Amino acid sequence: MSHHTPLQYLEMDSPLGPITGVSTRTGLCALHYGQAEKVKKRLIPWLKRYHLPDQLEYDTTDRHGTMRQLREYFSGKRREFDIPLDLYGTPFQLAVWHALAVIPYGETRSYKEIAEDIQAPKAVRAVGSANNKNPVSLIIPCHRVIGSGGKMVGYGGGLDKKEYLLKMEGALPGLSS
Repeated sequence: MSHHTPLQYLEMDSPLGPITGVSTRTGLCALHYGQAEKVKKRLIPWLKRYHLPDQLEYDTTDRHGTMRQLREYFSGKRREFDIPLDLYGTPFQLAVWHALAVIPYGETRSYKEIAEDIQAPKAVRAVGSANNKNPVSLIIPCHRVIGSGGKMVGYGGGLDKKEYLLKMEGALPGLSS
């Protein structure tokens, strides 16, 4: 695939504030909380590391349907995403992200369970780190991974966002707001 085509970005408002998505021709490669201008600046070193163009064009067509599906998700109409993804990471990170991608809506897993899923039961900390580097928040549901004993632990977007999402999905009935 030629990486000379500029990447495209889209920004939308959500109950958790602005969300910016960036995609290649083949799929969504990054989805982060924040306004496009800020997200684009933060992404530049990451884009360079993976030899992706750091020129971003505004996507007028929502070509992979990302924003449409996110709006459906936030309005409670969608529980699963079927957006094509174009993921960049180490083989270990990709294995973790694939394991996260199949955690069902309304359920949670522990870091330990994910480590066992990918046949690396001792790599709990490394799983946490890969979880934290998930390039496509929400679509790969890293918010569904919680600490042992149901503890809310780190979330790149902030724990309040993680709690909001898990409550919205019905995974946290016992959590007092």
